[in-house]
Amino acid sequence: MTATPENRCWVGFDLGGTKMMATVFDEAFRPLGRKRRKTKGADGSKIGMERVLESIHDALREANRSPESVRGIGIGCPGTVDLEKGLIIDSANLGWKNVHVKEILERELHAPAVVLNDVDAGVYGEYRFGAGKGARCMIGVFPGTGIGGGCVYDGVIIRGKTLSAFEIGHVQVNPTGLQCGCGRIGCLETEASRLAISAAAAMAAFRGEAPHLYQAVETDLSKIRSSAIAASIKAGDKSIERIVQRAARMIGQVVGDTVNLLAPEVIVLGGGLVEAMPELFVQGVEEAARLRAAPPYAKGFKVAVAKLGDDAVTRGCAAWAEHSFAEKKA
Repeated sequence: MTATPENRCWVGFDLGGTKMMATVFDEAFRPLGRKRRKTKGADGSKIGMERVLESIHDALREANRSPESVRGIGIGCPGTVDLEKGLIIDSANLGWKNVHVKEILERELHAPAVVLNDVDAGVYGEYRFGAGKGARCMIGVFPGTGIGGGCVYDGVIIRGKTLSAFEIGHVQVNPTGLQCGCGRIGCLETEASRLAISAAAAMAAFRGEAPHLYQAVETDLSKIRSSAIAASIKAGDKSIERIVQRAARMIGQVVGDTVNLLAPEVIVLGGGLVEAMPELFVQGVEEAARLRAAPPYAKGFKVAVAKLGDDAVTRGCAAWAEHSFAEKKA
């Protein structure tokens, strides 16, 4: 297909630790075609990037668009990313180091590419199209294996010159707590991530305090995922409910401190844990944040559940590509 103003498109790409997804969007960011694949990061970055390119080409074919019609590409990547160079420095989830993602995409597709942190991309997607639409300042918090965070202020993702910012999961909340994966002690992730909740739930099940959870998965940490935790609470395991409530309150306390710094209108909560137990998380985070925030700010925000699900990262990537390249032309 010959590229014309009518068929120009944007590509958003979500490069996750277990799956990847390419989505082609029209100029209004409506999805035209998408392709999912398993990431298989252990195969190495060379094969991995070949899979990225294949996924983009497959999505373009489904969208009935040619590579020449692509106006720009945004890709959200996990791990430590040099945003200026478009380079994955180190990603534990993928096992990749020093991968020149931007250079590879631009050489293959002859279109400008921008590399983002994957959480930033999801937060930007919610800001442009989801639960944070219309806000001047929006904070996103996504508890999962860790706890990711991001902030959009006046339409721009808050970030450093080369590195992403807003690592809310690494705010210290317990100076005598456990060692975090980052090497520091007592980060929010060690107290309130899905992994921390699952570990506490396994101990409760072992002690006989969560009979429904024990019956379902015993104390197998690999099986105590968001759905199992939610089912346990629904079945009546009060100890598990208290564990989740504590985690939500701890997240809320850090959010409250952040409210004092940035005065956001919206705090968006997302990820599998929140999707499985939205009321528990919204209530716990909101109550703790309002108690922690200074009086002038305590009533100036709302807490909402993310709306875009799996599409948040790809839509955010494509929209950030538009923002970035329009800014360069201005």
